Amino acid sequence: MVDAVNQGSAPAARRKRADARRNQGALLDAAAAVFVTSGVEAPLRDIAARAGVGTATIYRHFPTRADLIVAVYRHQVESLAEAGPALLESSATPYAALKQWIDLFVDFVVTKQGLAAVLQSDDPCYDPLHSYFLERLEPVCARLLDRAAASGEIGSGQDAYELMRGVGGLCAGAGHARYDPRRLVEILVAGLRRPC
Repeated sequence: MVDAVNQGSAPAARRKRADARRNQGALLDAAAAVFVTSGVEAPLRDIAARAGVGTATIYRHFPTRADLIVAVYRHQVESLAEAGPALLESSATPYAALKQWIDLFVDFVVTKQGLAAVLQSDDPCYDPLHSYFLERLEPVCARLLDRAAASGEIGSGQDAYELMRGVGGLCAGAGHARYDPRRLVEILVAGLRRPC
């Protein structure tokens, strides 16, 4: 009898945890979007409204604004890290996967610029984030480059760190009139192609 009760409650608990993870992901996506448009000091009520939750839900998951900022950054890095292998599986070619991943990376870098001031603050809670970013994303970018090179679509020997820095540099002007970093990044990535 006890086993039946425990078995019946386990799926409900797993469902609740899965729902909580989805809700937290939606909250982090909403916070990232608000940070891009309004900065990291945006009112929490704006984030809550965009996520469709109350502000108490934000505080329950993230007791401080710093906790929320760190979680947004980590969530975006993890999403980008997971996208690389998925794109290699679903894209027509490795180069197509690389292009799509770089497009997602541009979105991340533009969002990250909304976080830039706080990430460069003296608060030690932000110190490990840059290392975390490199540890998670550099190998993903390297794998995409290696696969595109192995397919003959790009030249071999491309450096993932260098490419990511280049994309980051091109995105630095985002938000200025008459400057489209995405178009410039497309030119950069097109330059990796081997001539036909």
